[in-house]
Amino acid sequence: MSDFLEADKVVAGHAALERLRASMRQTIRGKDDVIEQVLVCLVAGGHVLIEDLPGVGKTTLAYSLARSMDAAFSRIQFTSDLLPSDVTGVAIYDEAVKEFVFKQGPVFANIVLADEINRATPKTQSALLEVMDRARVTIDGEPHAVGAPFMVFATQNPVDYEGTFPLPESQLDRFLMRLAMGYPAAGDELEILRTARGGYDAIAINPVVTRTEMLQLQALVPGVFVEDSVLEYVLKLVAATRTETEFRAGVSVRGGVALRTAAQARALLQRRDFVLPEDVSALVVPVFAHRLALARQTSDALEERGAVAAGLKRIVAAVPVPS
Repeated sequence: MSDFLEADKVVAGHAALERLRASMRQTIRGKDDVIEQVLVCLVAGGHVLIEDLPGVGKTTLAYSLARSMDAAFSRIQFTSDLLPSDVTGVAIYDEAVKEFVFKQGPVFANIVLADEINRATPKTQSALLEVMDRARVTIDGEPHAVGAPFMVFATQNPVDYEGTFPLPESQLDRFLMRLAMGYPAAGDELEILRTARGGYDAIAINPVVTRTEMLQLQALVPGVFVEDSVLEYVLKLVAATRTETEFRAGVSVRGGVALRTAAQARALLQRRDFVLPEDVSALVVPVFAHRLALARQTSDALEERGAVAAGLKRIVAAVPVPS
């Protein structure tokens, strides 16, 4: 261990994350890679965008995480008639006290599932911008803090785009990662068929980590050591996206910071207080892909997603890894 973090804190944090991982495996079968990426996102204090077909476990994933750490869970079904106040809350005049009283919206929770976020209008989508960035909402000039820890799970269907409003780049940039669940392997799906009962809220999971423990773990992330050569590696990866002719534009400065922070969180999951180049390279696609678009036009979202991921993998293969 380095001098930046106390060894016992790293060990305790790793143990807490292993309990979380084991708890989520009870309901999310055969998706250890997805669970790990979600835990990286949580520890890094980020938000996750999940693009996948309906019925592959996106809601179950978010709910299982919330229950595993005794966190408040809220699900918002985004539709075209949803208003910003339906998300954040609204100030209502109370005759009893003769003043406006703020009524909290569903965003006041620890784990918020924004289901089919692209079905709401841009005005409603933008209601999440401040809360995703600052963990608060401002109503009539008054700031109101949401739960801590706070994480948004947003979902999109990558195939059905009829009647949807694509997320603007400014909002996509607020998500630390974009993930896909994918179908489970045959053996895992057979086990799901044997054991699945009712909806996600019928899942019985006992908390294995407290919210206080998670906040303490998140506080460790800035202290995870990143050697200069690894920072230069991150910079070279970012710069390569800006010169890649297949992309319309490169990754922003925020994207580079996001990759560094995610790598620090991944190091903690690996019981380390220092970042290795493999922490960086393993996260390039989930952290960068949603921040990039192809220079050529394509009407198929799945095709574009695949092409962007392939381009990023070529960059990772081409950029020298520091020794």
